[in-house]
Amino acid sequence: MSMEAFCWRECGAQSTADTALMQGSANLAFAFGVTAPIFLMIVAGIVLKRIGLINHEFARLGAELAFKVALPCMLFTKLIHISFIDLPLGLLAYALAATLLVFLVLELLVAPRLVQADRSTFVQAAFRGNMGIVGLAFALNAFGETVLPVASVYIAVMTILFNVLALLTLNRHLAASGAEQRPLFSVLWRRIGTNPLILAIVTALLVSAWQVPVPGVLLDAMTYLALMALPLALLCGGAAIRWREFSTSATVYWGALTKLVLVPGAIVAGGVLFGLRGEALGVLFFMSAAPTATASYPMVRALGGNHYLAAALIALTSLLSMVSVTLGLFLLRELQLI
Repeated sequence: MSMEAFCWRECGAQSTADTALMQGSANLAFAFGVTAPIFLMIVAGIVLKRIGLINHEFARLGAELAFKVALPCMLFTKLIHISFIDLPLGLLAYALAATLLVFLVLELLVAPRLVQADRSTFVQAAFRGNMGIVGLAFALNAFGETVLPVASVYIAVMTILFNVLALLTLNRHLAASGAEQRPLFSVLWRRIGTNPLILAIVTALLVSAWQVPVPGVLLDAMTYLALMALPLALLCGGAAIRWREFSTSATVYWGALTKLVLVPGAIVAGGVLFGLRGEALGVLFFMSAAPTATASYPMVRALGGNHYLAAALIALTSLLSMVSVTLGLFLLRELQLI
């Protein structure tokens, strides 16, 4: 082999390796840029509570304000100007089927291996993610406001399914333990029919479809409220974390592993095989990899489940999701799927 040919081959291989390294660094920087601001807001909530600037009551009321007022205002003001004609029905159909399958596996194969008191709490926490706050924040950071139509309809549809499945597992296991059951359909209708995010999304869909004029003054006022939605929600989420919950039992760590790695890994892998790519796959990933929904705690407590385990799972997954989502997003970018 001539010296020129040898040099060309070696230099070419080095150039390819350098390009791959640069691409990997860029993908890692992108993933970190998506998750780091959200992580810092949660940490800020922890720190502000620890130094006494905010307390548990502020976190509770602030979270309610964000969920019931600010987030609905944000979704409404953004969605009334967007066309919903080209919604990815394939993504919604797959997400519904995949979530139902995951629920059946958790309910029929995993839950029987746990103690009776932990079963419904574990199952609900493992499939039910905090889509409206953390999942939406991830998606917006990654794709910008163009992702709102897809993410919002996804949230509305999946929230309904989440509530149905959560009530099914809670009633099933609490009945087996001899606890008092609540009327399933009345509780379900109340949780879905009064959910502020669902109401805001459905109202925005109707306003957009029928081209109903909305006064500019009202939109401006709602926009001011919308600006504090995600920061307030994340700040209060951090302030609500209580470290003592982490020692509840070993089940909490298995639950966190299931929620942050096993469930989203299975759902996203299936989505890839289903043909999802780009923004649609990104929404599927962020929503399925989001930490356990905070709404699972009051539901478990109201129905007599293990609310200590529920609180621990919410806290632990909220912190660890920053690591799991960063690594998962990096992998999907490396594989050029997003």
